[in-house]
Amino acid sequence: MGQGLSCGQIHENDLFIAVQTGELDTVEAMADENPNLLTVKTVHGKLSALHVAAATGQIEVLSVLLDRCSNPDILNRHKQTPLMLAAMHGNISCVGRLIQAGANILLFDTLHGRTCLHYAAYYGHSDCLQLILSAAHSTPVAQSWGFLRFVNVRDGRGATPLHLAARQRRRDCVRVLLSSGALACASTGGYSYPGSTPLHLAARGGSLDCVRELLAWGADRLQRDSSGRIPYMVAVKHKHDACAALLNPLAPEPLTWPSSLKFINELSPEAKGLLENALIEANKKREKAILMEKSDSIPQPSSSGGSDDDFEVNDAKLCCICFEQECTIEVRECGHEMCAHCTLALCSHNKPNSASNSAKIPLCPFCRTGITRQQQLQEFVILGFVREIRSWFRKGW
Repeated sequence: MGQGLSCGQIHENDLFIAVQTGELDTVEAMADENPNLLTVKTVHGKLSALHVAAATGQIEVLSVLLDRCSNPDILNRHKQTPLMLAAMHGNISCVGRLIQAGANILLFDTLHGRTCLHYAAYYGHSDCLQLILSAAHSTPVAQSWGFLRFVNVRDGRGATPLHLAARQRRRDCVRVLLSSGALACASTGGYSYPGSTPLHLAARGGSLDCVRELLAWGADRLQRDSSGRIPYMVAVKHKHDACAALLNPLAPEPLTWPSSLKFINELSPEAKGLLENALIEANKKREKAILMEKSDSIPQPSSSGGSDDDFEVNDAKLCCICFEQECTIEVRECGHEMCAHCTLALCSHNKPNSASNSAKIPLCPFCRTGITRQQQLQEFVILGFVREIRSWFRKGW
């Protein structure tokens, strides 16, 4: 005959059931009666009451437990913290409460050697990801490790949070990480695909959105993994045709984020988000042309710069700088026009004069008039970017 549960075990099970179902009064009463219950774990040492509350999103119960528990980083048998489980399940309120209680965001589990940041990225919870990154600015992590080192922290197999987000097709997480300083060209160690960059993993997963984000942030289409494959070859192997078209080395280069410019890091989140959207929108015309290609063979670069028969033909003017893109930006007051790509390049390369500490206003390449006003010719998000970048120049960045 098997042995029945002892009174203590029954009491413990009652606590876990009450935590999971959110019975606040019961949890309070049991915790007050026997504080030692808060450190007791379920069978095989899997979860504590804090783990259960964090994983199930029971924020009120979690708060009660944290008020009575001195250790918010209690570990299960895999050394996972309640914060890791809250990030895994996307319980943003629990993530915030645990961080407020002093939970350590730089603990690693023994299952995969991952932090709470890895968990949030892997499971696609961009709001939890953002909250953890915000906490990293004001916690001991920023002092002991440095923020950028934390953003690019590697798990036990050499994968950064960006690698995991790209592999799992988590576009929003990819964007949050890239805008926070994640390295777009970092290579993995032994994460099943040694030497892979986030772009390799996005190509493997067939995520066009992730590929687009990574390319806009300067991911290298020619970087090879340990098997000598570029991301294009990975996309072709897994039959992700759309990704392969954008990753083809002979396809036109995308417009990329000018991260090397100092003023970029000083932008407000709103302005930064506006520029990110502008870059994506500016690349859409290029992407549309690439994806419209009907040939299955590798596209040959055009020597004349003319339009392809498969592309839409209209009466719009071509940019007189590059002679390739359609004019979408008009300079006021002279009225000269150019494409969004050339406008961004023109504005990006006119950096402030450090000696005089004054902003150098970009000049119209046609008449050398100072560009103080611009307007959009078509409905692109780039218009908002033009307005924003004009204000940066007026303020001296």
